[in-house]
Amino acid sequence: MRYSHQTVTALKAAEDAPSLKRLTALVKDSAQRLKAVEPLIPATLRPHIKAGPIDGDVWCLLVESSAASAKLRQLAPALLAHLRTKGWQVTSIRLKVQLKN
Repeated sequence: MRYSHQTVTALKAAEDAPSLKRLTALVKDSAQRLKAVEPLIPATLRPHIKAGPIDGDVWCLLVESSAASAKLRQLAPALLAHLRTKGWQVTSIRLKVQLKN
């Protein structure tokens, strides 16, 4: 029996695994959404926000502080409108505070 030892990136392995393919697509979609709305977010706030999970028409953003969360809550209507103009069907943005260790 011969084994082929071929190096594969984690991303490639995830894309090739049927059970992980959908998850990989959601991660990419979430990152693309964040990239699309970045111009609407103040530059000083951008490093404190990460793309989070997508659950149907609800998109989650991970933020590092409650202050960042409060500002994003104010921007949410504009972010949602912008995402809809880009073709994403998002009805709400959920914000989750994740404190840095």
